[in-house]
Amino acid sequence: MSVTNTSGRRKTAVARIYLKEGNGTITVNGKDHKVYFPTLPLQYIVNQSFEVSELTGKYDVNVNVNGGGVKGQAEAVRLAIAKAIVELDAEKKPALRAKGLMTRDNRMVERKKPGRKKARKKFQFSKR
Repeated sequence: MSVTNTSGRRKTAVARIYLKEGNGTITVNGKDHKVYFPTLPLQYIVNQSFEVSELTGKYDVNVNVNGGGVKGQAEAVRLAIAKAIVELDAEKKPALRAKGLMTRDNRMVERKKPGRKKARKKFQFSKR
Protein backbone atom coordinates (compact mmCIF):
# COMPACT_ATOMS: atom_id res chain seq x y z
CA MET A 1 0.00 0.00 0.00
CA SER A 2 1.53 3.31 -1.08
CA VAL A 3 1.42 6.50 0.95
CA THR A 4 1.13 9.85 -0.81
CA ASN A 5 2.86 12.74 0.95
CA THR A 6 2.03 16.39 0.10
CA SER A 7 1.90 19.75 1.82
CA GLY A 8 -0.46 22.70 1.70
CA ARG A 9 -0.07 26.25 2.95
CA ARG A 10 -2.38 29.16 3.78
CA LYS A 11 -1.30 32.40 5.50
CA THR A 12 1.26 31.15 8.04
CA ALA A 13 -0.24 27.66 8.41
CA VAL A 14 1.58 24.66 6.95
CA ALA A 15 -0.08 21.22 6.63
CA ARG A 16 1.86 18.05 5.82
CA ILE A 17 -0.38 15.10 4.97
CA TYR A 18 0.06 11.38 4.45
CA LEU A 19 -2.76 9.90 2.34
CA LYS A 20 -3.31 6.14 2.04
CA GLU A 21 -6.20 3.87 1.13
CA GLY A 22 -8.58 3.19 3.99
CA ASN A 23 -12.04 3.95 5.35
CA GLY A 24 -12.00 7.75 5.50
CA THR A 25 -10.51 8.62 8.89
CA ILE A 26 -8.79 12.01 9.09
CA THR A 27 -6.35 12.46 11.97
CA VAL A 28 -5.02 15.97 12.64
CA ASN A 29 -2.05 16.29 15.04
CA GLY A 30 -3.00 12.99 16.71
CA LYS A 31 -6.70 13.89 17.17
CA ASP A 32 -9.78 13.13 15.08
CA HIS A 33 -10.50 16.04 12.70
CA LYS A 34 -13.93 16.55 14.31
CA VAL A 35 -12.22 17.19 17.66
CA TYR A 36 -9.44 19.37 16.22
CA PHE A 37 -11.83 21.38 14.00
CA PRO A 38 -14.98 21.47 16.20
CA THR A 39 -17.21 23.67 14.01
CA LEU A 40 -19.11 22.36 10.99
CA PRO A 41 -17.81 24.99 8.52
CA LEU A 42 -14.21 23.99 9.30
CA GLN A 43 -15.06 20.28 8.98
CA TYR A 44 -16.70 21.04 5.62
CA ILE A 45 -13.53 22.85 4.43
CA VAL A 46 -11.36 19.86 5.40
CA ASN A 47 -13.65 17.38 3.58
CA GLN A 48 -14.32 19.60 0.55
CA SER A 49 -11.55 18.11 -1.64
CA PHE A 50 -12.91 14.59 -1.11
CA GLU A 51 -16.50 15.65 -1.82
CA VAL A 52 -15.63 17.46 -5.06
CA SER A 53 -13.57 14.50 -6.34
CA GLU A 54 -16.20 11.99 -5.11
CA LEU A 55 -13.70 10.02 -3.00
CA THR A 56 -15.34 10.47 0.42
CA GLY A 57 -14.52 7.52 2.71
CA LYS A 58 -11.92 5.91 0.46
CA TYR A 59 -8.69 7.32 1.94
CA ASP A 60 -7.22 7.72 5.42
CA VAL A 61 -5.39 10.98 6.05
CA ASN A 62 -2.79 11.68 8.71
CA VAL A 63 -2.09 15.41 9.04
CA ASN A 64 0.61 17.39 10.80
CA VAL A 65 -0.35 21.07 10.82
CA ASN A 66 1.21 24.03 12.59
CA GLY A 67 1.20 27.82 12.46
CA GLY A 68 -1.63 30.22 11.79
CA GLY A 69 -5.17 30.00 13.16
CA VAL A 70 -7.80 27.29 12.83
CA LYS A 71 -9.32 28.61 9.57
CA GLY A 72 -5.90 28.94 7.92
CA GLN A 73 -4.98 25.46 9.12
CA ALA A 74 -8.22 23.98 7.74
CA GLU A 75 -7.62 25.61 4.34
CA ALA A 76 -4.00 24.40 4.34
CA VAL A 77 -5.25 20.84 4.95
CA ARG A 78 -7.80 21.23 2.13
CA LEU A 79 -5.09 22.28 -0.35
CA ALA A 80 -2.77 19.43 0.72
CA ILE A 81 -5.54 16.84 0.27
CA ALA A 82 -6.43 18.26 -3.16
CA LYS A 83 -2.77 18.06 -4.25
CA ALA A 84 -2.55 14.45 -3.03
CA ILE A 85 -5.72 13.46 -4.90
CA VAL A 86 -4.31 14.94 -8.14
CA GLU A 87 -1.04 13.07 -7.55
CA LEU A 88 -3.01 9.82 -7.38
CA ASP A 89 -5.48 10.57 -10.21
CA ALA A 90 -4.71 13.47 -12.58
CA GLU A 91 -8.22 13.27 -14.10
CA LYS A 92 -9.69 14.80 -10.91
CA LYS A 93 -7.71 18.04 -11.40
CA PRO A 94 -10.23 19.96 -13.59
CA ALA A 95 -13.06 19.43 -11.07
CA LEU A 96 -10.86 20.53 -8.17
CA ARG A 97 -9.51 23.50 -10.14
CA ALA A 98 -13.08 24.61 -11.02
CA LYS A 99 -13.93 24.85 -7.30
CA GLY A 100 -10.68 26.76 -6.62
CA LEU A 101 -9.15 24.01 -4.49
CA MET A 102 -5.86 23.71 -6.42
CA THR A 103 -4.80 27.34 -6.00
CA ARG A 104 -2.54 28.35 -3.12
CA ASP A 105 -4.21 31.43 -1.58
CA ASN A 106 -1.13 33.64 -1.16
CA ARG A 107 -2.76 36.50 0.77
CA MET A 108 -0.71 37.27 3.88
CA VAL A 109 -0.87 39.87 6.64
CA GLU A 110 0.86 43.07 5.60
CA ARG A 111 3.82 43.95 7.79
CA LYS A 112 3.82 46.83 10.25
CA LYS A 113 5.77 49.85 9.01
CA PRO A 114 8.06 51.94 11.22
CA GLY A 115 6.56 55.23 12.39
CA ARG A 116 3.02 53.87 12.01
CA LYS A 117 0.54 52.33 14.42
CA LYS A 118 -0.20 49.28 12.21
CA ALA A 119 0.50 48.38 8.56
CA ARG A 120 -1.37 51.40 7.16
CA LYS A 121 -2.90 53.19 10.14
CA LYS A 122 -1.14 56.40 11.07
CA PHE A 123 -1.00 58.19 14.40
CA GLN A 124 -3.60 60.93 14.95
CA PHE A 125 -2.65 64.14 13.19
CA SER A 126 -2.58 67.28 15.33
CA LYS A 127 -2.72 70.59 13.51
CA ARG A 128 -1.78 72.65 16.61
